[in-house]
Amino acid sequence: MTASQRGSRGAVTGVVTSDRMQKTIAVQADQLTRHPRYQKYVRQTTTYFAHDEKREAHLGDTVEIVETRPLSKKKRWRLVRVVARASGGVEASKVETKP
Repeated sequence: MTASQRGSRGAVTGVVTSDRMQKTIAVQADQLTRHPRYQKYVRQTTTYFAHDEKREAHLGDTVEIVETRPLSKKKRWRLVRVVARASGGVEASKVETKP
């Protein structure tokens, strides 16, 4: 069965906000939409839970995910690839230093 037979799957690019779960990442995707009344652009954020079989995505990475069958209660997305790696500053900001 080819992709055209089963329909196109939605793809989203976002930033990994959590990688603490086993084989699961939380991806935050931003979307700009126009407000229907005031015609200003409003930024909307959505958090997706995606399956990461090889645990290759880490906190702060930009990733691409696609829709898939339900894998658990909240997981309906699958990691396709890591678009860009995060700089080292993200991990360092989590660690607290004592004076």
